[in-house]
This record gives sequence, C-alpha cells and structure tokens, in this order.
Amino acid sequence: MQDTFTLIAGPCSAESREQVLATASGLKDSGISYFRSGIWKPRTRPGAFEGVGHTGLPWLQEVQSEFGMKVCVEVAQPRHAEAALKAGIDMLWIGARTTANPFQVQEMADCLRGVDIPVAVKNPTQPDLALWSGAFERLSGAGIRQLSAVHRGFTVHGQKKYRNVPLWQIPIDFRNGHPEIPLLNDPSHITGKRDMVPDVAQTAVDLGFDGLMIEVHPEPESAWTDAAQQVTPSRFLEIVRGLESKVQGNGKGREGLSALRSEIDMIDEGLVELLARRMGVSEEIGKFKKSHGMTILQIARWNQILAQSKSAGSEQGLPEGFVEEVFKAIHQASIAAQRKVQRRPED
Repeated sequence: MQDTFTLIAGPCSAESREQVLATASGLKDSGISYFRSGIWKPRTRPGAFEGVGHTGLPWLQEVQSEFGMKVCVEVAQPRHAEAALKAGIDMLWIGARTTANPFQVQEMADCLRGVDIPVAVKNPTQPDLALWSGAFERLSGAGIRQLSAVHRGFTVHGQKKYRNVPLWQIPIDFRNGHPEIPLLNDPSHITGKRDMVPDVAQTAVDLGFDGLMIEVHPEPESAWTDAAQQVTPSRFLEIVRGLESKVQGNGKGREGLSALRSEIDMIDEGLVELLARRMGVSEEIGKFKKSHGMTILQIARWNQILAQSKSAGSEQGLPEGFVEEVFKAIHQASIAAQRKVQRRPED
C-alpha cells in the first residue's frame, strides 16, 4: 500500500486487558497507523453491552507503551473526549449515531475547541450527505484541523446483502465537496460479515479512498459485539497484503485512459439528451392524462415498461438489479413531471 494510506485496526469492543493486548500483539508487525478499540459503545437497543468505559483506557496506554502503537477510541459525549484526552489517546472518532445528532456533534466540537488532535467522523446512519458535511463544519468551526471521514455504510430498510449499504455515490459526492479531507472506508460495518470484508476493502482502494478501518479480534467467534464481522490478526494481514494498490495516475500511459474517458463523456452526453427527450414525452403524456381525467400512475403500463427493460438489459449483459434501479429512478422523475402538469392551471 502507499505510504500515505491510513490503516486502523483493532477490536470492536475492548473486553479485557488480555484481549486488547493479544490483539495488539497480533498486529504489532502489520504497520497499522492506529490501534482502535471501543470502550464506550452507543448501542441501538438497551441491555446490550455498552463498553467497559474508563476501565479500558489503561489497557490502551499499555498498547502505546508496549507496542509503540498510536491508539484511537470512539467518543459519544464530551466526558468521553475529556477522559480520552487526559489518558493521552492519540486519535478520536465520532460514530455514526453521534454524527446523526447535530446537538451532540456541536457539544463535541465545543469540548475539543483548541485541542490539536486527529478526529475522524463516520457518516450518519441515514444517507444524508448534508448532515455528514455539517458535522465537519461544526468541528472545523471549533478550530479542529486534523479531520478525516469514515464511510461505514447506511441503514436501508429491507436490505439483506449488507449490514449497512455502501451507497458509494455518497462518499464520492463527499470527496468532491471536501477534497481536502482524507476519506477512509470501514468494510467491517458495511458488510457485517467477515468473508465480505476483502471485497469491499478492495472496492474502496479502487475508488481512491485514503485508508481503511477494520475490526480485528483474536477470537472473533467469541467477541462480545459484532462477532460476525471481525477478523483475526493473521487474516487482517492477509487482507491488507492482498489489496491491489491503485494510484490516481499522473504519468505515462494515460493517453489510452484519456481516450476512453472521452468516449464515456460522449456517451453520457447522449444519455442526457435521451433523458431530456423522454421527459418531454412524459410531460405530453401528462397533458393527455389530465385532459382525459386519467390517473398519473398506470400500474399495468409501468410493469410492462419494467419487464421490457429488464429483458432488454439482460440481452445486453446488464445486471437486472441495475436496470431496475435506473428505470425506477426514471419512472419517479416522470411521475414528478406529470404531477407538475396536473397541477398547472389551465390557460
């Protein structure tokens, strides 16, 4: 991996001194940037293990002294941050549930005002780019300069493949809006399954992310929290060594890439023109429906369009789910256009 690539690894939760030190021992030759361990755990439901709290801070101090590693913890309240700073923790991160609450983020910003310490911010649980960006605005407004973002996926009802759907376009949009902020990926929380971690990690590398945060446990199956998504230290090393490093590319051999990108640009321009033409036809259909007292949604017609599109896409080798997602977006835009026509006053 590149020298500037950030690697953060360690257990989801600090369970005992022995477990923390065993994990650190297994990672001592991995070259990680920070050893992570959760000692304050904001949980979805009451009764779940919420961390060992202040008890775990001396364990992390031992990791620092015995293995020479920098350590980081999640903080959800100002008192957590104050305790972590007092203990000499090297980096803090704000979790997804905290990011989702602007009041909590502001309290954290006020607590850390004037403190020169790296702070990472995970995306909120819901897919809300403005809310994520707002957290950075609050922290930077408090004078915190060493900021980074962690993409850990989003909660989407009814989704089964991922624990938290990656929705890659959101971190891409975040990077476009905040190119100065390093962007890391958390494949553990996205997948919820250890066997899927390598694939998501590689996708993040392919997309030019600046680092990874991966949960590591000496005995994942017996972990107190998130057992299914943690990997052993040896498996972590295998995953990292197996990643194919990618660079942004600024040198030789870019002529071919430029030609392909030009082709993509031309295709995209054509797609936009076709979409505009389609929306124009949709508006005409909306006018017809209005004059004939017809409902906007004609479910039989929609099912026909979707079936035809899936069939045509399959013949072209396009994934069915991709075609369905695209046409659902187009259909929603058509409905919105026809609603405007319906509401338009008569001339």
